[in-house]
Amino acid sequence: MRFGDSRRLLGDRLALVAACVAAAIGCEPARAFDFFGLFGEKPPAVTPTTNPYEIKVVGLDSDKTAENAVKDASILYRLRNEAPQNGDELVRRAESDLPRIVDALWGAGYYAADVRISIAGQPLSIASDARAAAARAASDRMKGRALVPIEISVSPGAQYRFNHVEIIDAATDRPFPANQFPARTVSLKAGDPARTAELLSAAAQVSDYFRAQGHPFVKIVRRAPTIDHPTQSVDVALAVTPGPLAGLGRIDVKGTETVDPAVVRSFIYAEPGDPYSPRALAAIRKSVTRIEAIGSARVREGEERIVLDKTARDEIGSARVREGEALDANGNLPITVEVTERLPRTLGGSARYSTVDGPSLKAYWVHRNLFGGAERLRFDADLFYMFADQGWSNDKTGRRFDKKNIGGRLSMSFIKPALGGSRNDLLFDAYAERERTKFYTSRVANATLGIRHRFTDTFSVQAAVEGEIGDSIDPLGRLRYGLVGLPLSVTYDSTDRPLDPTRGVKVMASVAPYRGFNGAPTFFGVGRAQASTYYAIDEAARYILAARVGFGSIVGGDLAQIPANRRFYAGGGGSVRGYEYKSLGPRDPFGYVVGGRSLLEASFEARIKITDTIGIVPFVDIGQAFASEFPDGSEKLRVGAGVGLRYYTSIGPIRVDIATPIDRRSGERPYAIYVSLGQAF
Repeated sequence: MRFGDSRRLLGDRLALVAACVAAAIGCEPARAFDFFGLFGEKPPAVTPTTNPYEIKVVGLDSDKTAENAVKDASILYRLRNEAPQNGDELVRRAESDLPRIVDALWGAGYYAADVRISIAGQPLSIASDARAAAARAASDRMKGRALVPIEISVSPGAQYRFNHVEIIDAATDRPFPANQFPARTVSLKAGDPARTAELLSAAAQVSDYFRAQGHPFVKIVRRAPTIDHPTQSVDVALAVTPGPLAGLGRIDVKGTETVDPAVVRSFIYAEPGDPYSPRALAAIRKSVTRIEAIGSARVREGEERIVLDKTARDEIGSARVREGEALDANGNLPITVEVTERLPRTLGGSARYSTVDGPSLKAYWVHRNLFGGAERLRFDADLFYMFADQGWSNDKTGRRFDKKNIGGRLSMSFIKPALGGSRNDLLFDAYAERERTKFYTSRVANATLGIRHRFTDTFSVQAAVEGEIGDSIDPLGRLRYGLVGLPLSVTYDSTDRPLDPTRGVKVMASVAPYRGFNGAPTFFGVGRAQASTYYAIDEAARYILAARVGFGSIVGGDLAQIPANRRFYAGGGGSVRGYEYKSLGPRDPFGYVVGGRSLLEASFEARIKITDTIGIVPFVDIGQAFASEFPDGSEKLRVGAGVGLRYYTSIGPIRVDIATPIDRRSGERPYAIYVSLGQAF
């Protein structure tokens, strides 16, 4: 049974139940019992005091766009569930519809269409006068007896086509030179249907082009379509006034209540005199909203000035006039950034599940504006459980929980952005963690203090001091150690959305020299790099190709001296899906994974939206850890493949992935399922 059939069957059964209940209490059944329209639209009930009707549009079956335009324009169709009181009122609706529908058909490119509306079999048209007969037919014959049948009949004729499309300079009435306005900018071409929507789209494309070239005040001053009925064609000329070339002027910040405006300014990377473009304004809005204390930002062009004149002084003393099209003395356009602040505190949580990695729970508390300078303080508590052979046993009662496989992490982070109004941010992170995997257990306490400098919204560099003490147990033995390091990292991120990127590139690279104590190497270094790219095949970003590559290396010290949690492993939800968490890497003579000193990973996804909220994602992951300092091929690259389901929400996609190992080996599970928020990378 199809979903629609089952839905109608359920609706019929519910309606039957309602009728039985109504009969039991002595009243007639409710005809409009449809659970708020869930089971389909129903017309108003027939009563002695109203003239309800049913309506259909005929003649446009081959052009659903035009049919929808007619329905959108029709008052009869729009008010079909609001029954008129009598036939006269019904006829007035129909009469007002006739010119509106003709206009809608012109907009759809049908300039010779004939429209007729029949009410209870009585025809109405613009050229006829059958008003009284139609009103009598509705009131005398149908009122209180049945729904009045109404038919909007359209004989559209031929759909006209654009013949000659021209973009001209309004100052000269001549086409723009190719170096000022490339013809390919406008998608409208000769032979396209002469619809108003296409003409408006062409005008928007012209405006967008000149604004992108630095002309903020471009105007389409004339749209002059010429209709030729004998050839059933339309010639059109768009007359354009580009307006002056401008740069960005003074940038003001408004709307801050508890956040220091200097912090907002530090996240605005544009400078007065930079070229004006909508992209520059969008970049300002995007960078400002990276401040966690800011909820939204609006970039307004122009400014408000106080203008005094005699009338204003006499009446109200002053008048505030928006001069959005006024450039400053340097020929630049003033900009105002209006922000709204978020609630300072928030409490939240999340859950994640994998059939091989196990379940995890997360809770957090955040203060986004601790001291009035958009300082962000965050505490996180994570609890997770590892599915492993050691953690389960089978007896008469079934599977049994093992507390040894519990892991957890308590962490805090603090960010003080815009130190002294600069683009330098102070960052402090600390955490205590017990990590449990199938092949090692570690207990770690770590703290990092760093400075991040933001060169632009997309590029930043961070230097820090890191300290760590820990205790790890793995097949190579037990290691108690201490580390002091100087990590340096570089980040470049031009993606458009953090949880669901559709375009751009993301690159993160770090190098960290460490001084070890106790069992750790005296000196060793860790390097990491990961890059991902996203390419939208279509303009609406319904088809996206995504790729990721990762690399890691540890130089210095013996493998047994490197803490187990610092070694490289592959496998799991954020690595090679289909394999257990950190289950891929060099093994000891007994077959236990001991981790490696280098790592190589890659992932490929095709993200396909089926609807606005549902998507599928076929993917392939490749990866392996190696015993050498650099990937040398000593271990075979492992491959996992699968398909994912995405449910897109306003905050990001909910991800469900199912993956299987390719060339599965003995002891490896046949598949794994992952549930989380956001894309895999």
